[in-house]
Amino acid sequence: MKKIAILISSFFVFLACQQKENPVFFKKYDETAALEKQQNHPNGRMKFKLFQSKYLDMNAVFKPFENDLAYFSEQEYQNLKPLILEQDIPTLQKNVKEGKLTYEKLTLFYLYRIRKFESDSTLSLNSIIALNPEVVKQAREKDKNSKNISDFSVYGMPILLKDNINTFNMATTAGAVALQRNFTKNDAFIVEKLKENGALILGKVNLSEWAYFFCSGCPLGYSAIGGQTLNPYGRGEFETGGSSAGSGVTVAANFAVAAIGTETSGSITSPSSMNSVVGLKPTIGMLSRTGIVPISSTLDTPGPMTKNVIDNAILAQAMLGKDNADESSFEVKKDDFNTDIIFKGSLKGKRLGVLQSLLTDSIYAATIEKLKKAGAELVELNPQQPSFNGFITLLNIDMKHDLLKYLANNADKSIFIKNVKSVVEFNKKDSLLRAPYGQQLFEGIVKDTTTLAQLEVVKQNLKLDGENYLKALKEQNLDAILSINNYHSGIAAVSFHPTLTVPMGYKKSGEPISLTFVGLPFSESNLLKIGFAFEQLTKARKMPKNYQ
Repeated sequence: MKKIAILISSFFVFLACQQKENPVFFKKYDETAALEKQQNHPNGRMKFKLFQSKYLDMNAVFKPFENDLAYFSEQEYQNLKPLILEQDIPTLQKNVKEGKLTYEKLTLFYLYRIRKFESDSTLSLNSIIALNPEVVKQAREKDKNSKNISDFSVYGMPILLKDNINTFNMATTAGAVALQRNFTKNDAFIVEKLKENGALILGKVNLSEWAYFFCSGCPLGYSAIGGQTLNPYGRGEFETGGSSAGSGVTVAANFAVAAIGTETSGSITSPSSMNSVVGLKPTIGMLSRTGIVPISSTLDTPGPMTKNVIDNAILAQAMLGKDNADESSFEVKKDDFNTDIIFKGSLKGKRLGVLQSLLTDSIYAATIEKLKKAGAELVELNPQQPSFNGFITLLNIDMKHDLLKYLANNADKSIFIKNVKSVVEFNKKDSLLRAPYGQQLFEGIVKDTTTLAQLEVVKQNLKLDGENYLKALKEQNLDAILSINNYHSGIAAVSFHPTLTVPMGYKKSGEPISLTFVGLPFSESNLLKIGFAFEQLTKARKMPKNYQ
């Protein structure tokens, strides 16, 4: 009788777990009052014209998961939170090995969490553009083959991609209406590598339209397709950074294990800093750009955006590989990113350049003192500001030629736009919806008549400017120069120096601020080691309070 009672009890527990949840729907809300309030913001870029996308239907985005989420309860979500929120990849993998978690449950947790917050008009971040309709099925397949998986593997980890990175089963829009139906036949090279290493592609995230080389002075994180991305540390109060706004926001809010961003000049560093996450902008060519909507083949690169340095190294390693279709691509030793190397990172004896001009920032100054006490050798620097003449010209001419190549070789063949000019003309037909903040930078590209020969001179002059500013790295044998947020991202970009940004603290207002390490070309492994040591010293990152 006792066995029967236990069986009956177990059966009712099973039924309770299988009880169908009430459906959750996304509803458009009246944003008039919120927009009126926003017009009082002291930052002109924060005087939004809209919050919600006029094009995206999140109910359609979540339709493929209707049945799976119907049997995933709020109680189950709450039970899983301690196992998942803020946990690094090694911890998640250990939880799977110990039977506390499965890749399917991990995936469902993130889907449920995204829906929970994005369907709430008081908390929505407008961060998601698309979700992989096959991701739950793919997670179940990962669970069947989960033996002997390294703790330091992306296997089974749900990853979000900036929506300018090609994926064959989701459109790649760059946030633009002109690319709304850009269903590419192939994944981007880095997506192929992620999948080869077992990662789950959870979906695509919002961004500054055309990677923020479209409108002038417009809000960071706005796109016609995705609407206005918002910062979880202060919705409508703090900027998201850009252009990889959705990548920074979703990692900060724990909507995925990690995300991939792209940078031309500050587009990984800025949103990582503004959302208190770790962002690596690698040396150009370390990670392939094939299958990514471009701005500049000279400066563009993808990079990992994560909650911690170890995950950043794991994700970077998973995307490595020489790509013959990318003329800047080069072979990298995967061993350089092994986590046992990163774990050995230390600040003792590291020579770090301190920029005198930044010492007026109290958080930066206090951080410098912490580094000094930890044994770092600090060298004060006062380099001369570069002229930076021709930077916009470089982006204009590269974009004019590089977008042409992407549309011809990597976009859906049905896409009707063929160049920048055709995008401008298309947007003019309905500018209120397609370009409410204007398209001044695209119009500037069309007007720019700089020749390729003239462009080469511009590139060389910019490179020399950047190298001169950062010359102390070589001349004084520095491991890194210390910056704040994306303050020196342009200088690092034109001189092909990698940067790593790590949370440093929070201003009195609660706005995140980060320390950015600028290193010599090909020094990513060393930057990650220093970044890891700094992270362990300060443990600065905190979850946004309304997203816990």
